[in-house]
Amino acid sequence: MVQIIDTTFRDAHQSLLATRLKTEDMLPIAEDMDKIGFYSMEVWGGATFDVCIRYLKEDPWERLKDLRERIRKTKLQMLLRGKNLVGYKHYPDEVIVKFIEKAYENGIDIFRIFDALNDVRNMELAIKTVKSVGAEVQGVIAYTTGPVFTLEYYLQKVEELIGLDVDVITIKDMAGLLTPQMAYDLVREIKLSYGVPVNVHTHSTTGMAVATYLKAVEAGADFIDTSISPLAFGTAQPGIQTIYHALPEKDRPNLNLDAIRSVSKYLEKILEEKYSCLLSKKVLQVNPEVLTYQVPGGMMSNLIAQLREMNALDRLNEVLEEIPRVREDLGWPPLVTPASQIVGTQAVLNVLFGRYRMLTKEVKAYLLGKYGKPPARIKEDLVGRVKDEGVREENKGIEECRKELIEMGFIRESECEEDVLTYCLFPQVAIEFFKARRKGINGNAIPREAKKFKLFINGVEFDVGILEQ
Repeated sequence: MVQIIDTTFRDAHQSLLATRLKTEDMLPIAEDMDKIGFYSMEVWGGATFDVCIRYLKEDPWERLKDLRERIRKTKLQMLLRGKNLVGYKHYPDEVIVKFIEKAYENGIDIFRIFDALNDVRNMELAIKTVKSVGAEVQGVIAYTTGPVFTLEYYLQKVEELIGLDVDVITIKDMAGLLTPQMAYDLVREIKLSYGVPVNVHTHSTTGMAVATYLKAVEAGADFIDTSISPLAFGTAQPGIQTIYHALPEKDRPNLNLDAIRSVSKYLEKILEEKYSCLLSKKVLQVNPEVLTYQVPGGMMSNLIAQLREMNALDRLNEVLEEIPRVREDLGWPPLVTPASQIVGTQAVLNVLFGRYRMLTKEVKAYLLGKYGKPPARIKEDLVGRVKDEGVREENKGIEECRKELIEMGFIRESECEEDVLTYCLFPQVAIEFFKARRKGINGNAIPREAKKFKLFINGVEFDVGILEQ
């Protein structure tokens, strides 16, 4: 029997609604979700932290606490980006440790940890910290395709993760590229070679997800990720209603189907009433072209939203065609946060302003190795153009952040460690959030208008600078 990890409150709406599902719309069904019988629910991490404070003006820590109060039986899990935590750069070790400790204290039982470049060194501290607090670790291999991504490549990454004592290996297929046969082969080899529990995560973008899950389960997968329709399919995970009936009876989990129907009816109503303006046909349709340009669900929904705001939606196909070229130039990074932002942003800039005429500071940092070692070599002339520039990093420690918040009057001495961590991760955005919270301002579910020379990819705002030729 395979067990189900539900993504409705995290990856599903990140992929379909640009992460805009508000806490107030989750809480009414949280207790019903707890009755369904999922192994765990992914409710936090990924882009949810940033979007909460940047757009929704919600406290992500309060969201976690509120969900934990209502979800008592089902394990809660989060997606953690290794040294990037829930942000887009590497943070100091003390911030990584404290963040994980507070996330566990506030209700996270399982940490799904990945690195955008599959550089396991960037995951080591987070994995060890999670193990030390007594939580469960899912060690991730980010699945993608390209000349370097062979079965042997992935098995080597699995071996490195097992060496760090992870509890589960998660195959994270963020763009729906995992074919049914490759899912079978990869799961089977991991199970035969290492005997470790395997979780398979995919998206329905290319239309293969249901078949991929069936072959993964046939090969011995212990967990698969689904969401609840109608917040499912398209660029999100397949709906559990469909997957349940597609599975052979011997493999079906024991789920409360009545509770699933109740939640489904609620989601249908709330999506129509509050979020229909965010649902693009492009993220709901099967798109086999993704097998070529490999854009994951959350990245696609945000590319569409932001190109529309820049009055450049007609350039989407050009951007999608440019993305594989940028990936090759940058050493074939998997398209997962923050590499998806780095590649996606550069593809947009290349299309709108000319190839590599403009670079973000994140691209420059990537070229200088600040994010780790990419799977393949970076195009040499790109590295040569930024090697002497240097990239200033603003990584403040916990006590420095606490002192600044006290001086600005947002906290008192030894008060609210969560606010201090929020400020450590997103200093400028956090200040705006703290001001809005003080005034009782709530955010809007609709993405804000993009400003000139600002890009918003996967919920993060990039300042664009010009690199002289």
